[in-house]
Amino acid sequence: MPNDDQDILSQAVETTRLAPSPTGALHLGNVRTFLINAALAGRLGWRTILRIEDLDTPRVKPGVIDETIEIMRWLGLDWDEHAPLQSADLEPYREAMRSLAALGRVYPCERTRGDIERAASAPNEGDAEHEFGPELRPPGFRPGVPVEFDREDINWRFAVEAGKIVRFDDRFAGPQSVEISATIGDFLVWTKRSQPSYQLAVVVDDARQGVTQIVRGDDLIPSAARQRLLWESLNFGTFPAQWHIPLVRGPDGRRLAKRHGDTRISTYRNNGVPAERVIGLIAWWCGIGTQPEPMSASAFIGAFDIRTMSRGDITFTEADEQWLTRN
Repeated sequence: MPNDDQDILSQAVETTRLAPSPTGALHLGNVRTFLINAALAGRLGWRTILRIEDLDTPRVKPGVIDETIEIMRWLGLDWDEHAPLQSADLEPYREAMRSLAALGRVYPCERTRGDIERAASAPNEGDAEHEFGPELRPPGFRPGVPVEFDREDINWRFAVEAGKIVRFDDRFAGPQSVEISATIGDFLVWTKRSQPSYQLAVVVDDARQGVTQIVRGDDLIPSAARQRLLWESLNFGTFPAQWHIPLVRGPDGRRLAKRHGDTRISTYRNNGVPAERVIGLIAWWCGIGTQPEPMSASAFIGAFDIRTMSRGDITFTEADEQWLTRN
């Protein structure tokens, strides 16, 4: 990560994306990431795309897409372009699969393991993903030997080279080194629902939408490694710069979730909590001020400085909840 103002504020950067998934309501952790993303875009002159990632169709909840956009507007977030829904056109993902198949990098997988359906969704810390080693590949498959992407109604996996280590320099989290074969192994790129997996879809979308800067939680660093493998295999050029930021956790140290109470932004809004109070708490978590103070999104963007943001995880405490909801 750059150490001086001139370096960090003069990069040749272009496009980022806000990419909520309509599988659940926005909560404080999601919004913190989006606000940091918006602040970096504002400070560095990035163009911003809103992309609703709706390919996890069994978990997409009715009305959540409209609610997500409404809440983001309520918070004061803005974007330059609204990308079409992923589910509206699957042909770009099919084309990527045909390319990977022609390179002999993917193979059909009819094994019924519990991790297959989980791997089709955007992964989060704590999700159960089990190593899928080369011994589980279908008989006769040889990496590098072309195959036909001739069935969409079964799972397909990307063949990971044994001992392959993926390295990249994260703009916030620092140098990363992930040995995929020793952790998850061959990972899902196409699902038996006749849709691409999260890992493939996000790579194809980032490439075709010109995304050059990605801001997200650091629980997705292992995903970034998989996505880099796909990106390079598809010859998409320069891999986007990565900014993986610490998570918001509950008092028990686990990633913020339902078990820590109702932290949905819609609930706070429905209970009369102003958007400025939500943003003010997040601003304090990001090192702005010595105590929480109500703040607009535009003020947050103007005050935010990633160089002074804590590199440690944030703990959402009872005191935070009380400050957020007090009259």
